[in-house]
Amino acid sequence: MKPKVTVGICVRNCEEYVEETIKSVLNQDFPFKLVEIIFVDDGSQDNTLAIIRKYASSMRVSSTVFHTSWRGIGHARNMVIDRAIGDYIIWVDGDMTLSKDFMRKLVDYMDKHPRIAVAKGKQALEPGGNLLATLETYGRAASRMVDYESEKSYAKSLGTGGCIYRVEVLRRVGKFDENFRGYGEDFDLELRIRGAGYSLSTVNSKFRDYERHGLSWKNLWSRYMLRGYYSHYFFHKNTGLIKHHRILPPAAFLSGLLDAYKLFKSTHEKIVFLLPFQYGFKTLAWYFGFVKSHLNFYQPR
Repeated sequence: MKPKVTVGICVRNCEEYVEETIKSVLNQDFPFKLVEIIFVDDGSQDNTLAIIRKYASSMRVSSTVFHTSWRGIGHARNMVIDRAIGDYIIWVDGDMTLSKDFMRKLVDYMDKHPRIAVAKGKQALEPGGNLLATLETYGRAASRMVDYESEKSYAKSLGTGGCIYRVEVLRRVGKFDENFRGYGEDFDLELRIRGAGYSLSTVNSKFRDYERHGLSWKNLWSRYMLRGYYSHYFFHKNTGLIKHHRILPPAAFLSGLLDAYKLFKSTHEKIVFLLPFQYGFKTLAWYFGFVKSHLNFYQPR
């Protein structure tokens, strides 16, 4: 039978997490005869590729493994799109784990909502490996507690990991911009999808990210500094979409307060009121990377 779903797993240096990720994909309650998996290892320098090959050689799901010398996330995702046979692509990051019903719920939702081009599962509101990891989990969950089908959410991105994409829409609006090497490729494509008249949404099926193993301040700084660095091209391409004053540290602190209040009503966890300080820290890291990228972009050649 023709696969209905292509699972795209694009990874780089994920040896700590990727085995859990693969196991959670293989543990889905969705018929595997309707699934294919495409792995793209984009130049890992650890054991990620070896782990993937070990599982791919014995799994009962149709799978293909590609290995490239680091060409960026946009290129890796397009490799999946070019080879996908399924009607849908579910993107799974190499540090994620999925609930058992994840694939089934996302596919059922898309089958029933033809004008939805992209839908995302929800971040599980579960404690992380330490306090900082829990705050990061809660904060990322809160940032997506919006109605993505409303006009007000136009400048809100679902991201790619944990999302299902309708392949026919990708054929229509085009693939990922391969100039995005680190972050922003998903938001850029979402804007084109919305511009073509399609909607985005969320589905009540849970996933967990890298925070489940814990997080250090150094690691958090590095992650958001890189996001800022790679966001330069996004802002250069999508001029005027987001006003910079809205993502300065004071604005981030206020956003943290609002998200903390939202989360406290559902979790009753007092630690959520530390989110404003964490948001401020992440924004500083983001701006550090953004400014560094800006200076590199405009330096004389």
